[in-house]
Amino acid sequence: MEYPIYLDYNATTPVDPEVLEVMLPYFTSNFGNASSKIHPYGWVAEQAVEVAREQLSTLIGAKPKEIIFTSGATEAINLAIKGIFEHYTAEEQHYISCVTEHRAVLDTLKSIGQKGASITLLPVNSNGDLDLELLESSITPSTKMICLMWANNETGVIHPMDKISAIAEKYEVILFTDAVQAVGKISIDVRGIHLLALSAHKFYGPKGVGALYIRHNHHLPKPYALIEGGGQEKNYRSGTLNVPAIVGMGVAAEIASKVMSEESERLKKLRDYLEFKLMEINGTVLNSGQSKRLAHVSNVSFNGVEGEDFLRAINKHVAVSSGSACTSISPKPSHVLAAMGIDTELGRSSIRFSLGRLTTQVDIDQAVQVIKEIYQRLKE
Repeated sequence: MEYPIYLDYNATTPVDPEVLEVMLPYFTSNFGNASSKIHPYGWVAEQAVEVAREQLSTLIGAKPKEIIFTSGATEAINLAIKGIFEHYTAEEQHYISCVTEHRAVLDTLKSIGQKGASITLLPVNSNGDLDLELLESSITPSTKMICLMWANNETGVIHPMDKISAIAEKYEVILFTDAVQAVGKISIDVRGIHLLALSAHKFYGPKGVGALYIRHNHHLPKPYALIEGGGQEKNYRSGTLNVPAIVGMGVAAEIASKVMSEESERLKKLRDYLEFKLMEINGTVLNSGQSKRLAHVSNVSFNGVEGEDFLRAINKHVAVSSGSACTSISPKPSHVLAAMGIDTELGRSSIRFSLGRLTTQVDIDQAVQVIKEIYQRLKE
Protein backbone atom coordinates (compact mmCIF):
# COMPACT_ATOMS: atom_id res chain seq x y z
CA MET A 1 0.00 0.00 0.00
CA GLU A 2 1.31 3.43 -0.94
CA TYR A 3 0.70 5.84 1.90
CA PRO A 4 -0.20 9.51 1.29
CA ILE A 5 1.96 12.41 2.45
CA TYR A 6 1.41 12.69 6.21
CA LEU A 7 0.37 16.13 7.47
CA ASP A 8 -1.71 15.06 10.47
CA TYR A 9 0.85 15.12 13.29
CA ASN A 10 -1.67 16.59 15.74
CA ALA A 11 -3.61 13.33 15.47
CA THR A 12 -0.57 11.21 16.25
CA THR A 13 3.14 10.96 15.57
CA PRO A 14 5.33 8.00 14.59
CA VAL A 15 7.38 6.48 17.37
CA ASP A 16 10.93 7.79 17.17
CA PRO A 17 13.31 4.91 16.25
CA GLU A 18 15.46 5.70 19.29
CA VAL A 19 12.37 5.48 21.49
CA LEU A 20 11.41 2.10 20.06
CA GLU A 21 14.93 0.74 20.50
CA VAL A 22 14.96 1.64 24.20
CA MET A 23 11.48 0.16 24.72
CA LEU A 24 12.15 -3.28 23.21
CA PRO A 25 14.10 -4.90 26.10
CA TYR A 26 11.18 -4.16 28.45
CA PHE A 27 8.99 -6.50 26.41
CA THR A 28 11.50 -9.36 26.62
CA SER A 29 14.55 -9.57 28.91
CA ASN A 30 13.51 -6.75 31.26
CA PHE A 31 9.89 -7.84 31.49
CA GLY A 32 9.45 -7.46 35.25
CA ASN A 33 6.52 -5.91 37.07
CA ALA A 34 7.52 -2.55 38.55
CA SER A 35 5.50 -3.43 41.66
CA SER A 36 7.50 -6.61 42.29
CA LYS A 37 9.90 -5.14 44.82
CA ILE A 38 11.43 -8.40 46.14
CA HIS A 39 13.58 -9.49 43.18
CA PRO A 40 15.81 -8.02 40.43
CA TYR A 41 13.19 -8.26 37.67
CA GLY A 42 10.96 -5.87 39.58
CA TRP A 43 13.87 -3.65 40.60
CA VAL A 44 14.98 -3.14 37.00
CA ALA A 45 11.44 -2.29 35.90
CA GLU A 46 10.88 0.06 38.82
CA GLN A 47 14.15 1.87 38.16
CA ALA A 48 13.25 2.29 34.48
CA VAL A 49 9.90 3.83 35.46
CA GLU A 50 11.59 6.28 37.82
CA VAL A 51 14.08 7.32 35.15
CA ALA A 52 11.16 8.01 32.79
CA ARG A 53 9.39 9.96 35.51
CA GLU A 54 12.44 12.16 35.86
CA GLN A 55 12.81 12.61 32.08
CA LEU A 56 9.19 13.67 31.73
CA SER A 57 9.26 15.98 34.74
CA THR A 58 12.32 17.73 33.32
CA LEU A 59 10.49 18.44 30.07
CA ILE A 60 7.66 20.31 31.82
CA GLY A 61 9.60 21.81 34.73
CA ALA A 62 8.04 19.61 37.40
CA LYS A 63 9.36 17.33 40.16
CA PRO A 64 9.43 13.59 39.45
CA LYS A 65 7.07 12.86 42.35
CA GLU A 66 4.47 15.11 40.69
CA ILE A 67 4.12 12.82 37.64
CA ILE A 68 1.37 10.17 37.69
CA PHE A 69 1.40 7.75 34.76
CA THR A 70 -1.92 6.94 33.06
CA SER A 71 -3.13 5.14 29.94
CA GLY A 72 -3.26 8.45 28.07
CA ALA A 73 -4.52 12.00 28.19
CA THR A 74 -8.21 11.10 28.27
CA GLU A 75 -7.73 9.16 31.49
CA ALA A 76 -5.59 11.97 32.90
CA ILE A 77 -8.32 14.48 32.06
CA ASN A 78 -10.98 12.34 33.72
CA LEU A 79 -8.81 11.89 36.80
CA ALA A 80 -8.18 15.62 37.07
CA ILE A 81 -11.77 16.79 36.65
CA LYS A 82 -13.76 13.95 38.20
CA GLY A 83 -11.16 13.49 40.93
CA ILE A 84 -11.55 17.11 42.04
CA PHE A 85 -15.34 16.88 41.74
CA GLU A 86 -15.29 13.88 44.09
CA HIS A 87 -13.20 15.81 46.58
CA TYR A 88 -15.79 18.57 46.80
CA THR A 89 -18.96 16.43 46.75
CA ALA A 90 -20.33 18.06 49.91
CA GLU A 91 -20.01 21.58 48.49
CA GLU A 92 -21.54 23.69 45.72
CA GLN A 93 -19.23 23.42 42.72
CA HIS A 94 -18.57 25.68 39.74
CA TYR A 95 -16.13 24.95 36.90
CA ILE A 96 -14.93 27.38 34.22
CA SER A 97 -13.77 26.15 30.82
CA CYS A 98 -14.05 27.17 27.16
CA VAL A 99 -16.22 26.22 24.18
CA THR A 100 -13.14 25.28 22.12
CA GLU A 101 -11.82 22.59 24.47
CA HIS A 102 -11.23 19.03 23.28
CA ARG A 103 -14.21 16.66 23.58
CA ALA A 104 -12.38 14.72 26.29
CA VAL A 105 -12.67 17.81 28.48
CA LEU A 106 -16.12 18.96 27.37
CA ASP A 107 -17.67 15.51 27.81
CA THR A 108 -16.08 15.06 31.23
CA LEU A 109 -17.41 18.44 32.33
CA LYS A 110 -20.82 17.46 31.00
CA SER A 111 -20.65 14.33 33.13
CA ILE A 112 -20.01 16.19 36.38
CA GLY A 113 -22.60 18.76 35.32
CA GLN A 114 -25.19 16.00 35.28
CA LYS A 115 -24.17 15.21 38.85
CA GLY A 116 -24.72 18.75 40.09
CA ALA A 117 -21.72 20.86 39.13
CA SER A 118 -22.30 24.24 37.49
CA ILE A 119 -20.31 24.68 34.26
CA THR A 120 -19.40 27.97 32.55
CA LEU A 121 -18.02 27.67 29.02
CA LEU A 122 -16.29 30.87 27.94
CA PRO A 123 -16.60 32.08 24.33
CA VAL A 124 -13.69 32.96 22.06
CA ASN A 125 -13.28 35.70 19.47
CA SER A 126 -12.91 35.20 15.73
CA ASN A 127 -9.23 34.31 16.19
CA GLY A 128 -9.94 31.72 18.87
CA ASP A 129 -8.61 33.86 21.73
CA LEU A 130 -10.09 34.15 25.22
CA ASP A 131 -11.24 37.32 26.98
CA LEU A 132 -9.27 37.19 30.23
CA GLU A 133 -11.40 39.89 31.82
CA LEU A 134 -14.46 37.71 31.20
CA LEU A 135 -12.60 34.74 32.68
CA GLU A 136 -11.85 36.67 35.85
CA SER A 137 -15.37 38.06 36.17
CA SER A 138 -16.82 34.54 35.80
CA ILE A 139 -15.17 33.34 39.01
CA THR A 140 -17.61 32.92 41.89
CA PRO A 141 -17.18 31.86 45.54
CA SER A 142 -18.07 28.29 44.50
CA THR A 143 -15.58 28.09 41.61
CA LYS A 144 -13.38 25.05 42.16
CA MET A 145 -11.49 24.82 38.89
CA ILE A 146 -10.43 26.76 35.80
CA CYS A 147 -10.01 24.20 33.03
CA LEU A 148 -8.34 25.54 29.86
CA MET A 149 -6.18 23.88 27.23
CA TRP A 150 -2.67 25.19 26.65
CA ALA A 151 -2.82 24.94 22.86
CA ASN A 152 -5.80 24.14 20.67
CA ASN A 153 -5.68 20.88 18.75
CA GLU A 154 -7.54 22.22 15.69
CA THR A 155 -6.18 25.73 15.22
CA GLY A 156 -2.92 25.67 17.18
CA VAL A 157 -4.00 28.77 19.14
CA ILE A 158 -1.92 29.10 22.33
CA HIS A 159 -3.69 30.46 25.39
CA PRO A 160 -1.65 32.82 27.66
CA MET A 161 -1.19 30.30 30.47
CA ASP A 162 1.03 32.64 32.49
CA LYS A 163 -1.78 35.20 32.71
CA ILE A 164 -4.41 32.53 33.31
CA SER A 165 -2.35 31.02 36.13
CA ALA A 166 -2.01 34.47 37.72
CA ILE A 167 -5.80 34.78 37.77
CA ALA A 168 -6.16 31.31 39.29
CA GLU A 169 -3.58 32.12 41.96
CA LYS A 170 -5.29 35.44 42.76
CA TYR A 171 -8.60 33.73 43.52
CA GLU A 172 -7.07 30.49 44.88
CA VAL A 173 -8.77 28.34 42.25
CA ILE A 174 -7.39 25.07 40.91
CA LEU A 175 -5.99 25.46 37.38
CA PHE A 176 -6.09 22.37 35.17
CA THR A 177 -4.75 22.43 31.62
CA ASP A 178 -4.98 19.94 28.79
CA ALA A 179 -1.45 20.38 27.46
CA VAL A 180 -1.57 17.47 25.03
CA GLN A 181 -0.70 19.55 21.95
CA ALA A 182 1.76 21.80 23.78
CA VAL A 183 4.09 19.36 25.52
CA GLY A 184 7.13 18.63 23.40
CA LYS A 185 6.24 21.42 20.96
CA ILE A 186 6.70 24.58 23.03
CA SER A 187 8.43 25.39 26.31
CA ILE A 188 6.25 24.37 29.26
CA ASP A 189 6.58 25.67 32.81
CA VAL A 190 4.14 24.28 35.37
CA ARG A 191 4.57 27.12 37.86
CA GLY A 192 1.07 28.22 38.82
CA ILE A 193 -0.46 25.06 37.31
CA HIS A 194 -2.13 22.56 39.63
CA LEU A 195 -3.02 19.78 37.18
CA LEU A 196 -1.74 19.10 33.64
CA ALA A 197 -2.60 16.27 31.23
CA LEU A 198 -0.33 15.01 28.46
CA SER A 199 0.00 12.10 26.04
CA ALA A 200 3.15 10.39 24.74
CA HIS A 201 1.98 9.71 21.19
CA LYS A 202 1.75 13.43 20.44
CA PHE A 203 5.54 13.84 20.80
CA TYR A 204 6.89 10.71 19.10
CA GLY A 205 6.32 8.31 21.96
CA PRO A 206 4.05 5.23 22.01
CA LYS A 207 0.27 5.22 22.15
CA GLY A 208 -1.53 4.03 25.26
CA VAL A 209 0.46 6.01 27.81
CA GLY A 210 0.14 9.50 29.24
CA ALA A 211 0.48 11.32 32.51
CA LEU A 212 -1.15 13.73 34.90
CA TYR A 213 1.01 16.31 36.61
CA ILE A 214 -0.30 16.91 40.14
CA ARG A 215 1.18 19.88 41.99
CA HIS A 216 2.64 19.08 45.40
CA ASN A 217 3.22 21.28 48.42
CA HIS A 218 0.15 23.43 47.87
CA HIS A 219 -2.93 23.90 50.04
CA LEU A 220 -5.43 23.39 47.22
CA PRO A 221 -6.68 19.78 47.11
CA LYS A 222 -5.49 16.97 44.87
CA PRO A 223 -7.92 14.74 42.94
CA TYR A 224 -9.41 11.58 44.40
CA ALA A 225 -8.51 8.36 42.64
CA LEU A 226 -10.87 6.95 40.00
CA ILE A 227 -9.15 3.56 39.69
CA GLU A 228 -8.48 1.62 42.89
CA GLY A 229 -6.78 -1.69 43.47
CA GLY A 230 -3.08 -2.06 44.08
CA GLY A 231 -2.22 1.45 45.20
CA GLN A 232 0.24 2.15 42.39
CA GLU A 233 1.16 5.72 41.48
CA LYS A 234 0.75 7.01 45.03
CA ASN A 235 -2.81 5.61 45.10
CA TYR A 236 -3.90 8.02 42.35
CA ARG A 237 -4.01 5.35 39.66
CA SER A 238 -3.91 1.67 40.63
CA GLY A 239 -2.94 -0.98 38.11
CA THR A 240 0.16 -2.67 36.74
CA LEU A 241 2.35 -0.07 35.10
CA ASN A 242 2.92 -0.26 31.34
CA VAL A 243 6.69 -0.26 31.72
CA PRO A 244 7.71 -0.40 28.02
CA ALA A 245 5.40 2.48 27.12
CA ILE A 246 6.47 4.54 30.14
CA VAL A 247 10.12 4.00 29.24
CA GLY A 248 9.33 5.11 25.69
CA MET A 249 7.54 8.24 26.87
CA GLY A 250 10.52 9.16 29.01
CA VAL A 251 12.96 8.87 26.13
CA ALA A 252 10.58 10.75 23.83
CA ALA A 253 10.43 13.55 26.40
CA GLU A 254 14.21 13.70 26.62
CA ILE A 255 14.54 13.88 22.83
CA ALA A 256 11.85 16.57 22.63
CA SER A 257 13.67 18.74 25.14
CA LYS A 258 16.80 18.64 22.94
CA VAL A 259 15.25 19.24 19.51
CA MET A 260 12.13 21.28 20.33
CA SER A 261 13.52 24.76 19.72
CA GLU A 262 15.30 24.03 16.45
CA GLU A 263 12.45 21.89 15.15
CA SER A 264 9.91 24.58 15.95
CA GLU A 265 11.83 27.10 13.84
CA ARG A 266 12.10 24.65 10.94
CA LEU A 267 8.41 23.78 11.03
CA LYS A 268 7.33 27.40 11.26
CA LYS A 269 9.14 28.15 8.01
CA LEU A 270 7.46 25.18 6.32
CA ARG A 271 4.06 26.07 7.81
CA ASP A 272 4.34 29.70 6.70
CA TYR A 273 5.34 28.56 3.22
CA LEU A 274 2.36 26.18 3.10
CA GLU A 275 0.00 28.99 4.10
CA PHE A 276 1.53 31.38 1.57
CA LYS A 277 0.98 28.88 -1.25
CA LEU A 278 -2.55 28.01 -0.14
CA MET A 279 -3.55 31.66 0.22
CA GLU A 280 -2.69 32.10 -3.46
CA ILE A 281 -5.75 29.98 -4.22
CA ASN A 282 -8.84 32.09 -4.75
CA GLY A 283 -11.42 31.09 -2.14
CA THR A 284 -9.16 30.09 0.75
CA VAL A 285 -9.36 31.56 4.26
CA LEU A 286 -6.76 31.19 7.01
CA ASN A 287 -8.36 30.57 10.41
CA SER A 288 -6.69 31.99 13.54
CA GLY A 289 -3.95 33.62 11.52
CA GLN A 290 -3.78 36.62 13.88
CA SER A 291 -3.35 34.58 17.07
CA LYS A 292 -0.27 33.18 18.74
CA ARG A 293 -0.12 29.63 17.38
CA LEU A 294 1.85 26.44 17.49
CA ALA A 295 4.53 26.64 14.81
CA HIS A 296 3.46 23.49 12.98
CA VAL A 297 -0.33 23.94 12.77
CA SER A 298 -2.49 25.62 10.13
CA ASN A 299 -6.26 25.59 9.71
CA VAL A 300 -7.57 26.65 6.31
CA SER A 301 -11.11 26.91 4.91
CA PHE A 302 -11.83 26.28 1.22
CA ASN A 303 -14.90 28.16 0.05
CA GLY A 304 -17.30 26.67 -2.49
CA VAL A 305 -16.71 22.91 -2.09
CA GLU A 306 -18.56 20.20 -0.19
CA GLY A 307 -16.38 19.46 2.81
CA GLU A 308 -16.67 15.69 3.12
CA ASP A 309 -16.07 15.05 -0.60
CA PHE A 310 -13.15 17.48 -0.58
CA LEU A 311 -11.51 15.87 2.45
CA ARG A 312 -11.93 12.32 1.16
CA ALA A 313 -10.42 13.25 -2.20
CA ILE A 314 -7.43 14.94 -0.60
CA ASN A 315 -6.75 12.10 1.83
CA LYS A 316 -6.04 9.75 -1.05
CA HIS A 317 -2.87 11.77 -1.56
CA VAL A 318 -2.32 13.86 1.61
CA ALA A 319 -3.27 12.67 5.11
CA VAL A 320 -4.98 15.59 6.84
CA SER A 321 -8.08 16.08 8.98
CA SER A 322 -10.96 18.46 9.46
CA GLY A 323 -10.37 18.74 13.20
CA SER A 324 -9.48 16.39 16.04
CA ALA A 325 -8.75 12.74 15.27
CA CYS A 326 -11.94 11.81 17.11
CA THR A 327 -14.01 13.55 14.42
CA SER A 328 -11.62 13.50 11.47
CA ILE A 329 -14.33 13.04 8.83
CA SER A 330 -17.71 14.29 9.99
CA PRO A 331 -20.62 16.02 8.24
CA LYS A 332 -20.85 18.35 11.22
CA PRO A 333 -18.70 21.50 11.26
CA SER A 334 -15.96 21.72 13.87
CA HIS A 335 -17.26 23.02 17.21
CA VAL A 336 -14.01 25.00 17.50
CA LEU A 337 -14.51 26.83 14.20
CA ALA A 338 -18.20 27.33 14.94
CA ALA A 339 -17.27 28.98 18.25
CA MET A 340 -15.01 31.35 16.30
CA GLY A 341 -18.01 32.46 14.25
CA ILE A 342 -16.99 30.69 11.05
CA ASP A 343 -19.90 29.98 8.70
CA THR A 344 -21.24 26.41 8.85
CA GLU A 345 -20.50 25.59 5.21
CA LEU A 346 -17.04 27.14 5.43
CA GLY A 347 -16.42 25.21 8.62
CA ARG A 348 -17.28 21.95 6.87
CA SER A 349 -14.74 22.66 4.16
CA SER A 350 -11.90 23.44 6.56
CA ILE A 351 -8.72 21.40 6.81
CA ARG A 352 -6.23 21.17 9.64
CA PHE A 353 -2.65 20.76 8.50
CA SER A 354 -0.16 19.70 11.18
CA LEU A 355 3.49 19.23 10.26
CA GLY A 356 6.13 17.13 11.99
CA ARG A 357 9.70 15.90 12.11
CA LEU A 358 9.45 13.95 8.86
CA THR A 359 7.83 16.79 6.88
CA THR A 360 9.98 18.21 4.07
CA GLN A 361 9.78 21.05 1.57
CA VAL A 362 9.06 18.47 -1.13
CA ASP A 363 6.08 17.19 0.90
CA ILE A 364 4.64 20.70 1.12
CA ASP A 365 5.08 21.41 -2.60
CA GLN A 366 3.46 18.10 -3.58
CA ALA A 367 0.62 18.58 -1.10
CA VAL A 368 -0.15 22.08 -2.36
CA GLN A 369 -0.23 20.87 -5.95
CA VAL A 370 -2.66 18.06 -5.10
CA ILE A 371 -4.90 20.37 -3.11
CA LYS A 372 -5.00 22.97 -5.88
CA GLU A 373 -5.98 20.36 -8.48
CA ILE A 374 -8.70 18.77 -6.32
CA TYR A 375 -10.09 22.12 -5.21
CA GLN A 376 -10.39 23.43 -8.75
CA ARG A 377 -11.99 20.19 -9.95
CA LEU A 378 -14.62 20.05 -7.19
CA LYS A 379 -15.35 23.76 -7.37
CA GLU A 380 -16.26 23.64 -11.06
